[in-house]
Amino acid sequence: MRRMAIVLGAFLLAAGIIAVAAPAPRQAAKSRDFVGEIWDSACAKAGSHDSMAKQAGIAPGPDMAKKCTLECVSMGSSLVLYNPATKRTYKLDDQAKAKDLAGEKVKVTGAYDVKTHTIHVESIAAR
Repeated sequence: MRRMAIVLGAFLLAAGIIAVAAPAPRQAAKSRDFVGEIWDSACAKAGSHDSMAKQAGIAPGPDMAKKCTLECVSMGSSLVLYNPATKRTYKLDDQAKAKDLAGEKVKVTGAYDVKTHTIHVESIAAR
């Protein structure tokens, strides 16, 4: 009887430790708004379109950002949300929604994944 009580006690102790050590379920990230401009990842890393636009032969002007962004994307860059004021770049999981607003100031609504630095895009609207 004593042996059974010891085994049962050890089992309950182990079960309690496992329950406490188990990771808590992840809560879904809350959706929020982000502001910035839709740029390509190469120009966002540089903080400017100037160098890439010059290399691509894109003349300065009001549509330079759009032309440069689309040209860089055609060469393999991805579209990102870049905030020039904070110099912060966010990856976007929906490239199709962002493409129509390349080079423009936007508001992106979505959940931010801290591990991948990616916004799971719900909507993008020009500002």
